[in-house]
Amino acid sequence: MTPDHEANSLNLSVPDLDEALDFFTRRLGFRVDMIVPADAPQTAVITGQNVTLRLSAATSPPQSATDAPPKIIINRLRDNDAWHAGRAGMQYRDLIPGRLGGCVIASHIRIPDGGAVPDYVHYHKVRFQMIYCRAGWVRVVYEDQGPPFVLEAGDCVLQPPQIRHRVLEASPGLEVIELGCPAVHETWADHELALPTSQVLPERLFNGQRFVRHQASAAHWQPWRHAGFSARDTGIAAATNGLASVCVVRAEAAITAAAAAHAGEFMFLFVLQGALGIAANEAPLRSGDSCLIPAGEAYTLRADAGLEFLEVSLPAARNA
Repeated sequence: MTPDHEANSLNLSVPDLDEALDFFTRRLGFRVDMIVPADAPQTAVITGQNVTLRLSAATSPPQSATDAPPKIIINRLRDNDAWHAGRAGMQYRDLIPGRLGGCVIASHIRIPDGGAVPDYVHYHKVRFQMIYCRAGWVRVVYEDQGPPFVLEAGDCVLQPPQIRHRVLEASPGLEVIELGCPAVHETWADHELALPTSQVLPERLFNGQRFVRHQASAAHWQPWRHAGFSARDTGIAAATNGLASVCVVRAEAAITAAAAAHAGEFMFLFVLQGALGIAANEAPLRSGDSCLIPAGEAYTLRADAGLEFLEVSLPAARNA
């Protein structure tokens, strides 16, 4: 907020934040400056008519209990097909109930109808954030990374902290997996910067991280840390100096591998195709299912032939 806006700012509690935003932006010409969280907005800062309003939803969504020791958290698409409206008309499905006490958020995001996306230049105040395109395509543009480009199924980007970007257009049925930490973070609009920018700086650091665009069509598969699996690394471990790693893993044949417990913050797996057994006495995870493995939990990978899954680890996993 500018000093003038701070002097004229008001806090308003509204029964329905979506309806309030629609009224102020569409009918009164206000602009959105900040929204939090993006997946289920509860607070928004808007500016217009020489006043700044901080709109807060009158009720907050219930928070999951986090007192119990963390265990492997399994999320099945068939059991959790509840989608809700998020920022810029996108639909969200929460993949980590409880979010490890606010440590991490993983969202399955879709845009069913496709077409132009009502987005604006914005940035996120995050520690780490990545997006993997699961289905369809989306056209995006990033600060100092050249003209807009299309993220296709299998592609992935690292969005460094506070890099300005915008979602422009999506195919019908677009689906992406987005993971970030902390779980609740602010999304700020940048109304002054136009994208694309005039310069291209692929090696520019944003809060110590470099932008990554990983294209599945040009990727190379290499042996993974468990025999019988191969993986394509996205380059995110190098771009974040080991803060996190992101890779796609596949099994050419049915195989079982015992995995030792890790000592990191978390390990997140999302099944892209095939079937993956991960915990004793649990049915295999299938396409659209996911799990979060906290530190100290040993697990087993029971893979069917043709299995493919996304792995995100904080910090970077060995031989990701």
